[in-house]
Amino acid sequence: MKRSDRLVAMTNYLIEHPMELVSLPFFSSTYDAAKSSISEDLAIINKMFQSEGIGFLESFSGASGGVKYIPKHSKKRSEEFVEQLCKQLEDPERILPGGYLFMSDLLGEPNTVRNIGRLFATEFSDLDIDVVVTVATKGIPLAYAVASFLHVPVVIVRRDPKVTEGSTVSINYVSGSSRKIQTMVLSKRSLQEGAKVCIIDDFMKAGGTINGITNLLKEFNAHVAAIGVLAEAEDEEEERVVNDYTSLVQIKNVDMKTKQIEVVKGNFLLG
Repeated sequence: MKRSDRLVAMTNYLIEHPMELVSLPFFSSTYDAAKSSISEDLAIINKMFQSEGIGFLESFSGASGGVKYIPKHSKKRSEEFVEQLCKQLEDPERILPGGYLFMSDLLGEPNTVRNIGRLFATEFSDLDIDVVVTVATKGIPLAYAVASFLHVPVVIVRRDPKVTEGSTVSINYVSGSSRKIQTMVLSKRSLQEGAKVCIIDDFMKAGGTINGITNLLKEFNAHVAAIGVLAEAEDEEEERVVNDYTSLVQIKNVDMKTKQIEVVKGNFLLG
């Protein structure tokens, strides 16, 4: 195989297997090349990843060593994407009765969801996350996008038990938006005890749902290492019950009369 062909193949493999340790012998046998040539190829790929602002290769020495592709969105790329999200969400046609915003089109656009996943993975890649957890709502596509970059499974918390879930653990919680007592359940087989968890949600107001998930995870002795939300709402009338989180955008104001929406960057870019 020519070096140019091998570089393309190796680059594609690494991008398709983020956060996965790949040994040099694997590349050497797969592409029938000497380890020294593979090392040179990886140096070229690493330089390209960094120059393009999409991550870097982390090297591990020893008998079980190799390289791992760490997906990292550059600050410039992140800012450009978040600014684009803000502009899209400020479209007055998104206003729904009650001051809510229509966001399903963004959550149904594969490229947008993938970029959101890459941004959260950029923020959480150093935390050794074991599993991404979300509730059975529109945040599910985001959870899978984040999990694909972190190379971990997804666990979905449900509102009611399913026969196919087996025995479950359930708790009652106060919904932040409606202030109603609701129930969420999680299968006992879905999460290992003591897991490091990343919670992902599409929208957060007071944080009642995320707080409920956090309390449910305590039943599994799980540790919530990170919380990521696509959009948070600024609401001075309601006390927020979640403080340690990462948001991409913040919806500051929705004026029903003038049909104006003010959306600004979230705290993701402040770190």
